[in-house]
Formats: sequence, C-alpha cells, structure tokens
Amino acid sequence: MTQAWVVLTRPDGRDVPAPTEAQLAAALAEVYSGAARSPDGGPGSTVLRFGYDDGLMYEVEVASGGDICFAEWSDRDCEIALAGPRRMAGAPQAEALQLWKWLAQRQVAKIRNQAWQSGG
Repeated sequence: MTQAWVVLTRPDGRDVPAPTEAQLAAALAEVYSGAARSPDGGPGSTVLRFGYDDGLMYEVEVASGGDICFAEWSDRDCEIALAGPRRMAGAPQAEALQLWKWLAQRQVAKIRNQAWQSGG
C-alpha cells in the first residue's frame, strides 16, 4: 500500500514533516510579514507538498505579497507536470492557509476549483 505524506518547507529551507496547523500559520505569517528571505536575499517563500511514496505530488507555494502557485506532478522528483502551474496574485493570508489545510487533508479537488490563473 502506498504511503501518503505532507511536508512543509519553511522559508529558511527547513522541512517539517506532518506539520500542525500552528506550524503552517507560523510559516505563512513569516512570509506575509516580509521577514522571510530567500537564500539570495530576495523575498522569501514557503511551500506545502502532499504526495504518495510511489506517485503523485501536489504543491502550493506561497511567496511574499500573497502570490500563490499550485502545481501537480507525476512524482516527488517533479519529472512530469500533470497540469500547467496555476497562479493567484495577492491572496490574503487566510486564503493561503485554507489552501494549505485542504492540501494537508488531501482535498486536491477543492484546490483545483479555486479562481486560478493559468501560466508559469
């Protein structure tokens, strides 16, 4: 049987397996406050990934200013995109947290049904 997993990659690059809702909210607060920085000194981002050991992976990345990108992959190595990345600009922090909660609960269909813009 395939194992499901959820991993939060914090703005500082540390991975948090099976994050709590409080850990998700803290990572988003860091990004939305502008305190998070990328390794090159630019605005930071944080990403939540959900997937299966032997297959599909989904990710919702949240960047400074509320820019969100949702991507679907054939596997953990991001070899084949199952759909073009979808974007949302200027989303409020509460909306980003809701997307992450749905992802952690394996409710990918709810994420797909949001008002996304196509494109990379």
